[in-house]
Amino acid sequence: MTTESRVAVKCVVWDLDETLWAGILSEGGAATLRPGAAEILAALDERGVLHSIASRNEPGPAMRHLDRLGIAHYFLHPQISWRPKSESIRTIARALNIGIDALVLVDDSPFERAEVSDALQGLRCIDSAHLSDLLALFDFDGPVTDEARQRRQLYRQAELREAHESDFRGPRQEFLASLDMRLSIGPAASQDLLRAAELTQRTHQLNTTGLTFSAEELEMLRTRPDQTLLTIRLDDRFGSYGVVGLVLLGQSDDEWCIRLFLMSCRVMGRNIGGAVLTYLAQQADDRGLQLTADFLPNEVNRSMYTVYRLAGFAEAGRDGDRLRLQLRSGTKHVFPRYLRLVVDPLVGCPEHPAPGA
Repeated sequence: MTTESRVAVKCVVWDLDETLWAGILSEGGAATLRPGAAEILAALDERGVLHSIASRNEPGPAMRHLDRLGIAHYFLHPQISWRPKSESIRTIARALNIGIDALVLVDDSPFERAEVSDALQGLRCIDSAHLSDLLALFDFDGPVTDEARQRRQLYRQAELREAHESDFRGPRQEFLASLDMRLSIGPAASQDLLRAAELTQRTHQLNTTGLTFSAEELEMLRTRPDQTLLTIRLDDRFGSYGVVGLVLLGQSDDEWCIRLFLMSCRVMGRNIGGAVLTYLAQQADDRGLQLTADFLPNEVNRSMYTVYRLAGFAEAGRDGDRLRLQLRSGTKHVFPRYLRLVVDPLVGCPEHPAPGA
């Protein structure tokens, strides 16, 4: 068990001319794909690393050429224009909802690399002359998870959701209800552990304690009688978000302590964190247990502290930098009306709609 210190690379942002392809498209060159580029795109995509584009170019011809090369499908939110690349990269980070420090830029131009490095602290840059060095940033040991293989498709589904939200006219609660969301909570199974370990290693912003675990460590925890490991899934009318959260509970005679609670950033704005805490509070009440939580504040996880406070938790102590939170007595547990809850019977409840749905 460790505390994550280095942010994993989640997206590679590619320049085009003299980087992804050899030649300059606007000058009528052949613009052939660089040797090894197709293999790198496929290998990273298989591992769940996303791809995008920041290129100072004409968007129409560039996208058509990517189609001709058979690789356009890899790129999410490509930014092809004549504006500064730092602005394009900020747009990509916002669209993917990931931090600048989780991006890598591959570019042949020293000027462009310097411009984005100066404007975007934490961004890593690679000279396209050293394209093979890109793979050295990634750990290719171990099996590939199904979640990783589907990551690009999950982001495509997110684009459909965003388009639906942009077109929707009405109150926020009605929009959320229109998604027909189904929240599933249940004990982690053995086949969930690779994805669960990946979540601990990749999730920083919506992570309450920053603990990371390997699949082997999670298997040991999963089988301990004093620990409960739960996975959280979300589905809606557009498809599955996959496994989007993880809860590790430590249990004593009279207490459940949430040792780790994390959520994928792809469910931000859905109040899934609050719904999970409501469910845990209900279950703790049914068992006559006090619900507490560890929280280790850092520069990026303030929003998870807010989730706890809105759910009725208050500070009850401190151990160094680590806060101990406790659910206030008498807190009402109100489950969102726009969510249907699906609970594994092993956790204590059969499938049922959310209260009031």
